[in-house]
Amino acid sequence: MTSGSRENFIKTINHRQPDRVVVDFGSTAVTGIHVLVVEKLREYFGLEKRPVKVIEPYQMLGEIDGELLSAMEIDVVGLFGRNNMFGIPNENWKMHRTPWGQEVMFPGEFNYKYNDNGDILIYAEGDTSYPPTAMMPKTGFFFDALNRQKPIDDSTLKLEDNLEEFGHVSDADLKYWKDQADAADTGSKAVVASLGGTALGDIALVPAMQLKDPKGIRGVEEWYISTLMREDYVKELYDKQTDIAIENLKKYNAVIGDKLDVVFTCGTDFGTQNSTFCSNETFDRVWLPYYRKVNDWIHANTKWKTFKHSCGSVETLMNNFIEAGFDIINPVQINAAGMDPVVLKKKYGDKLVFWGGGVDTQGAFAFGTPEQVKEQVKKQCEILNNGGGFVFNTIHNIQANVPFRNVVAMLEALREIR
Repeated sequence: MTSGSRENFIKTINHRQPDRVVVDFGSTAVTGIHVLVVEKLREYFGLEKRPVKVIEPYQMLGEIDGELLSAMEIDVVGLFGRNNMFGIPNENWKMHRTPWGQEVMFPGEFNYKYNDNGDILIYAEGDTSYPPTAMMPKTGFFFDALNRQKPIDDSTLKLEDNLEEFGHVSDADLKYWKDQADAADTGSKAVVASLGGTALGDIALVPAMQLKDPKGIRGVEEWYISTLMREDYVKELYDKQTDIAIENLKKYNAVIGDKLDVVFTCGTDFGTQNSTFCSNETFDRVWLPYYRKVNDWIHANTKWKTFKHSCGSVETLMNNFIEAGFDIINPVQINAAGMDPVVLKKKYGDKLVFWGGGVDTQGAFAFGTPEQVKEQVKKQCEILNNGGGFVFNTIHNIQANVPFRNVVAMLEALREIR
């Protein structure tokens, strides 16, 4: 008898051979689907035509609701925070039209303006009395953070300025998470939660797009400089941030407990297309102690697995990720230097779960034929799913401009091998 979604997930996450490949689309902000493709998928499966909710507006990711979850045979559901990346509650949904003409649903407080070029400007907490926090070019499909970095005086730089967004979780937030977990705990699907507060130096989060007037180090370039030139500041910041995170994790665990299988711990990128951003020694000095502090607490007090996202060529850091206590690596960027899936599986497949790498979003998926997509999907699943330890997803999110015929080919290939 074939096991169900959650049973297969438990097998694969513990490096045992599942009855079939475990599939995720949409459980995190790095395994999602652009809202335009979500609309096309609903039409493809013959589901009710209605505007799709934009659950993560920074990248314009669409909601994978229960109907689509079932139609796509997805094994994992995701839980997200009460507020989105711009500090706006995901509630009181209202319909808006995108620059490409699609009708979608945004939260009620999602306020925006157009600049003289026709680009869309979005505001933290929907408050247009402050400078905009991000911009979507009129020909674009997602937002880019705007640089709001103020001049820095190292003599007056304060840790609390860069800790402003890492406060202690409120009772209202705990109730929100409990209600979400209760609703998701059907026993049939695995559950992944993006609890927040545990990402160290994630470039998507450094600009603090949810804050109206962020202080401290907020420019992407300035942050990269700081990891080299202000190392003591960065390490002290991480130390205090992880202390806050662990206190919050204790509270989350008290209300969610075993209803959660995986926690999205960190989205900090350490790789480019050809190499890593830092040496192994720098990683061990600046990041590893603080990652390990969080991961050790999670493993000692919960049954949760920890999920690490890092794009790029990071094969040389895999052992460091393992030493830091991560259970899962995503997106398994097989198109980057040194990221041969055969080598990765052989060297690290008994210690790390590979979540992603199922199809090359910079290669066959974007530019190949449906036949090439199907061939690659089957090959990647054969390599990475051997002995468990693999959750199928693309390399990062499915973007708006991917040929839809290739999306269909990917799903057909999965059906054929499952």
